[in-house]
Amino acid sequence: MRLLLQTRRALILLVAVIICLASGAKAAVPGVSPQRIHFGQSAAFTGPARALGEEMRLGIEAAFRAVNVRGGVYGRRLELTSLDDAYEPEAAILNTRRLIEHSKVFALIGAVGTPTSRSATPVAAKAGVPYIAPFTGAAFLRDSKWKNIINLRASYFQETEEMVNRLIKDLGVKKIAVLYQDDSFGLAGYRGVRRALERRNLKPVVTGVYPRNTTAVKTALLDIRRADPGAVVLVGAYKPVAAFIAWARHTGFNPIFVTIS
Repeated sequence: MRLLLQTRRALILLVAVIICLASGAKAAVPGVSPQRIHFGQSAAFTGPARALGEEMRLGIEAAFRAVNVRGGVYGRRLELTSLDDAYEPEAAILNTRRLIEHSKVFALIGAVGTPTSRSATPVAAKAGVPYIAPFTGAAFLRDSKWKNIINLRASYFQETEEMVNRLIKDLGVKKIAVLYQDDSFGLAGYRGVRRALERRNLKPVVTGVYPRNTTAVKTALLDIRRADPGAVVLVGAYKPVAAFIAWARHTGFNPIFVTIS
């Protein structure tokens, strides 16, 4: 529920951007007619990350509904078509092409995940389609070459810098471990932690890795537990992160746990 409310509030702020983009649009603009502005979304609606996709879709729909009941954008209703990519990059590419080429959407909104966004952004950029509010803090989305991307959330580097700062400065923790997902999302978070520690002449005491779209975290837990860290930064989807913490508690391993938002 908290994620839903945060998503709704943030997406309502994007209405101002949408108005700027659509105010001068003619009927010939893809996804824009006198009656509607059509958006597309590729996100996880099945698999271990499905709750993220479902919450993002609910937030977008709530924000759109709030605009539509007030007459829409210059009389045009905001509409959303959502497709399931199950948090898999290949599916995200296919969905993005389908939304652009067949559904003729005006913009893509609310993608979930770093690996899926990394795959989809070149497709959207080539078509000149706006890519709005992806649910990822990956640094590549901040590259100035992407003229069509509108970021909403903080970067992973910003988040992990603050995590490390608070762990060390406020809590006095010096031994910090990292669990990360074995893909571009996990690596981005891990690099953020490592960079933040290096700024303080430290490094992770140990790292653990698990495969994307699984909850196979037990081996990583054993590796991390042996190093006896004071805190573990968790960079992963909610199910494997929850499984890691549950197994850690079960084995009597009770460090401080912090995770990417």
